[in-house]
Amino acid sequence: MRIAVSSDMDEPVARLLVEEVRERGHEVLAYGALSPGADAAWAACSERAAREVVAGSADQAIVCCWTGTGASIAANKVPGVRAALCVDAYTADGARRWNDANVLALSLRLTSGAVLGEILDAWFSAEPSQDAEDRANVAHVVGLDGDVPTP
Repeated sequence: MRIAVSSDMDEPVARLLVEEVRERGHEVLAYGALSPGADAAWAACSERAAREVVAGSADQAIVCCWTGTGASIAANKVPGVRAALCVDAYTADGARRWNDANVLALSLRLTSGAVLGEILDAWFSAEPSQDAEDRANVAHVVGLDGDVPTP
């Protein structure tokens, strides 16, 4: 898969994230502080990564900022994005499974290397639920604010 990864800071966990995603066999599209000369503002780089998902240039995105909140808010402003701020593996699994999230948001402050590995394990192994109630909820969210389904 192609994964768009953005961070507003060149922090050790952000560099580890890129390394972990690559080690799992994915291609990384880097934005923000992870791409020399790029706009590293959390709003701008999170939006850019999220837009790659909607455009079909990336299969998913992972956006980071100090708390993860700003990155998730910016990504969720892009129609077609369902970004989830995840702090542990259980939340990441649920975000993919029940919410069909296509963007993972992470806190650079709260995410340790060990927790990052667990979150990525859960995120990449979970599949969106096919349960009718879960699909109806996702469809409802897709219909909000002119949201459009992603390819």
